[in-house]
Amino acid sequence: MSFPITHIKGTGLEITDQLKMLVVQKFSALEKFIGDESDVMCNIELEKTVPKQNGDIFRAEANLKFKGKMYRAEATTDQIEKSIDEVRDELQAELRKASDKSKTMLKRGGAMIKNMMRFGR
Repeated sequence: MSFPITHIKGTGLEITDQLKMLVVQKFSALEKFIGDESDVMCNIELEKTVPKQNGDIFRAEANLKFKGKMYRAEATTDQIEKSIDEVRDELQAELRKASDKSKTMLKRGGAMIKNMMRFGR
């Protein structure tokens, strides 16, 4: 199973097959968070701007809709690969935080039930 990227948009640069493969490869690290979920949408925008000095600037943005929540990440660097990596890492941190939060809530609820049963409250 590959990561479900719905749409890749390029502004100021051409989205080649090689660039698509790079994005899919980089974002495949997020598969462990989505599991077998079928209702996942991920839109990615890659942009190249040419400022008056300092060379090209690349911006990557990703919007991930997963389990009814929207996760968004954006990064701007001097290389497209770095921008893609930073966006992936930011999304991964957001998904990990959301996953940890739900696990913590589950454990807390289980501990409350255990205490109620133990002390008869």
